[in-house]
Amino acid sequence: MAGARHYDDPCGVARALDLVGERWTLLVVRELLFGPKRFSDLVRGLPGMSQNVLSQRLRELGGAGIVERRRLGPPVSGQVYELTERGAALRPVVIELARWGSRVPTTSRADLSADALALALLTTFDAEDAEDVRITLRLGDDAFAATVSGGRLEIVRGTVERPDAEVGTDAAGLRTVVFGGRTLSEAVAAGDVEVTGDEERASRFLRRFPRPAPVGS
Repeated sequence: MAGARHYDDPCGVARALDLVGERWTLLVVRELLFGPKRFSDLVRGLPGMSQNVLSQRLRELGGAGIVERRRLGPPVSGQVYELTERGAALRPVVIELARWGSRVPTTSRADLSADALALALLTTFDAEDAEDVRITLRLGDDAFAATVSGGRLEIVRGTVERPDAEVGTDAAGLRTVVFGGRTLSEAVAAGDVEVTGDEERASRFLRRFPRPAPVGS
């Protein structure tokens, strides 16, 4: 990457960091893990990042063959950014890094982006005796299809065809239910969350994400 720092170290870790070790770079990858996004959507998901820096990181990731820009066909106009096959290979790396990082103590009061919350669901899912279920999560302008099958959770951007339930809120609202100790029924009664379909199955699904215990100080 032009202008980026390089380690001049043949180790594979160093070579990887030459490409994705700059500040914000892996967070851009995080925002694209679940599917393509417009530039404006990336801006919304990374509120602490300036648009100039975002443009620079996208150029660098494009030059490294990790991200590509694709023009949408009619009737939709505009273009989106998405991970290439090489970029998608970072998915298990980012998931494990997020799982490791979720146990690092934090004092941050910032909200999670919708994609960061979806990633948190992947990294904390308790698969033991999990029932098969299909849930659409509508988080503000974002939607995710969450499917549990055979004890495995998959999440992709979009909606589920014939879901067992659809949960509508924003990332902050869902976070209070999943990790904040609030029950789904309490959130629904308060008008903070809307559920269509089988609310009890949705509730059981949302209780399958134990909050990681912090390690260290």
